[in-house]
Amino acid sequence: MALLLASSAFKNNGTIPAKYTCDGDSKLSPPLSISGVPEGTKSLVLIMDDPDIPQFVKEKYGIEVFDHWTVSNIPSETCEIPEGAIVGTEGLNGAGAKGYTGPCPPPEHEPNEHRYIFKLYALSGLLDFDAAPTKQQVLNALEPLLLAEAELIGRYSRT
Repeated sequence: MALLLASSAFKNNGTIPAKYTCDGDSKLSPPLSISGVPEGTKSLVLIMDDPDIPQFVKEKYGIEVFDHWTVSNIPSETCEIPEGAIVGTEGLNGAGAKGYTGPCPPPEHEPNEHRYIFKLYALSGLLDFDAAPTKQQVLNALEPLLLAEAELIGRYSRT
């Protein structure tokens, strides 16, 4: 059985409900379910980012994606991350703060609809950081421990 990440709030490639965005409660994360965790997994990592940010944002901040959520050291036996729950150790989002920040695509810039990619990683160990890590620090640290990965895509438009 392959590692799988799903949500009861939206289907893969479906629309993320407004309640989990800046049009609802931008700090309320959607419920997620995890299955197919491979044998030997010691922890999970969850990352959510937006690759569809406008060009001017990419140029202004020198980024290619906006990081909405980074969570490491999620216990390997986790099957559910309830709505708004914190499971594991939160890292920094693209705003430089710990925690989830909901989708908020600027309606006046193309593309109007953005993809929000939730990535789940199964690791053979735990990650250790002195301070809240960035997404890139987490990705660098997990590479030698990676056992499996899964992806869930949600979409959102404010138009």
